[in-house]
Amino acid sequence: MTREEAWAIVTEHVQSDGLRRHMLGVAACMEAYARKYGEDEEKWAVVGMLHDFDWEIHPNLPDHPTKGEAILEARGVSEEIRRAILSHADFTGIPRDSLLEKALFACDELSGFLTAASYVKPSKSIFEVEPKGVLKKMKDKGFARAVNRDDITKGAAELGVDLETHIQFCIDAMKAKADELGIRGSYEAS
Repeated sequence: MTREEAWAIVTEHVQSDGLRRHMLGVAACMEAYARKYGEDEEKWAVVGMLHDFDWEIHPNLPDHPTKGEAILEARGVSEEIRRAILSHADFTGIPRDSLLEKALFACDELSGFLTAASYVKPSKSIFEVEPKGVLKKMKDKGFARAVNRDDITKGAAELGVDLETHIQFCIDAMKAKADELGIRGSYEAS
C-alpha cells in the first residue's frame, strides 16, 4: 500500500483535522524510525497513517481498532500492516513482536503529547519543545489528560530506547514535517 492509498482511506473516514494531523505525526515518527533501522519507510509511514483511521466511526473500545481491521482487509491492506495496527491496543490480545509493531506503540501516544506540548509554547511550535520539558509535562496529570503516560514509557521500553532519547527522536521527526502537522507555529529560526 502506498501513502497515497493510505491517505485516501484516512480522508474517507476521518473528518477531524486534529485526528488527521495526529496520524500524520505518528507517520512522521514511524518513517524516521524505519530510516534509522533500515526498514521500509513507506510501509512504516502507512502504518502510522492508518492506525487510527477508524476512530471516528468506532469511537468506543474495543471496536477500535478491531472493527477497522475488517475495513482494511477489504481494501487489500496487508496482514502485516493490519496486525501492527491491532497490536497498538493492548486489549486486542495481539502481542507486539516485530520492530514495526513496537515502534507504532512507542510513537502513538508520544506524538499526540508532543503536539500538545508544542501548542502551549509561546510560538505554538514543536521547535521550542525539549525532552526535559516533555518529561516535566508528563508529571502534570492535568496537561493533555487523554494521553496515556504509561503507554509512552512502556512504548520506549518495548522499543528498547531510552525515554529521553525517544522523545528527542520523535521531536526531530516531527520538526521535519512541522508545516504538514500544523506545529511550526510562529517559530522563526534565529
